[in-house]
Amino acid sequence: MVSDKKTPGNNSILIEETAFIRCVNNTDRGWPKRLEPHTGMPKKLFYRGRLPDDRQPTCAIIGTRMCSPYGHRTAFEFGKKLAEQGIQIISGMAVGIDGYAQEGALAGGGTTYAVLGSGPDICYPPSNHALFEQIPEAGGILSEHPPGTAPLPAHFAARNRIISALADVVLVVEARLKSGTNITVDFALKQGKTVFAVPGRVGDHLSDGCNYLISQGAGIAYSPEAVISELLSLPRPGRSEIEASASNRELRRLQQERKLLQDTSLTENAKKIYGALSYEDTAVADDLVEQTGIGIAAVSSALSLLVLKGYAVETLQGFYQRADS
Repeated sequence: MVSDKKTPGNNSILIEETAFIRCVNNTDRGWPKRLEPHTGMPKKLFYRGRLPDDRQPTCAIIGTRMCSPYGHRTAFEFGKKLAEQGIQIISGMAVGIDGYAQEGALAGGGTTYAVLGSGPDICYPPSNHALFEQIPEAGGILSEHPPGTAPLPAHFAARNRIISALADVVLVVEARLKSGTNITVDFALKQGKTVFAVPGRVGDHLSDGCNYLISQGAGIAYSPEAVISELLSLPRPGRSEIEASASNRELRRLQQERKLLQDTSLTENAKKIYGALSYEDTAVADDLVEQTGIGIAAVSSALSLLVLKGYAVETLQGFYQRADS
């Protein structure tokens, strides 16, 4: 059970905790500030260990589960070299590239964070149990799902938006042309993140995805130093800048809500549906029918209008929330 007690000695940060698992809300001072500019983020995170440091550069290293020996060595080496330079490594602790990159980060004496598609107390895949136990000692295990949540397929696609949001740069080490890795890349591009890819041999199906990304403008990760140089050149926000950004976001939201109320092109149904949407949580049409009493056809029409006018976004297919202006 997760209790409601506060962290000893710090009453300004509301954190629920058990012996090993803590929960931070998006209104708490300890909330990762990298998540705040983006839509579709969770309202709370459950974690073991600690959360990423907002002031340190961060790289997500991702790729295929069925990687080659070359991909194994490359993921480990990039994870190790970046971690040695103080760069935080984010991944999903999956079999293959994810896990090898995080093993490299630990070998380099750095910090690494795994975002899971299950509760933070459930190791998935079970074969990475050793990594699951080591990561909280040098970083953290994170999840938007509470303890006890099973690793369901839909959770893994959704957790990729958190991986990319927590990263300053996303690095793809090895991936097929049609790969689940593309979900994270798509999120990263929508979030305005820089994407790097490790080049591979022409005709190697495990590198087709990386070579395609490079052809579309991704940075060429020809060495760890190329990614390190990019990351260390990025400006690091101070606490005052982070807090100012949060205040500006709240002001933009208030302005958007006032604009919507005065928008004569919106139907009353659309305004009612907007009132039932949230900036943090997603909702499906059936939820909105239940909340508002509006029929499914009218709800669908209202959602389409809100998305068209920029008041709502469809974060995943069929899932909606308010848009941050």
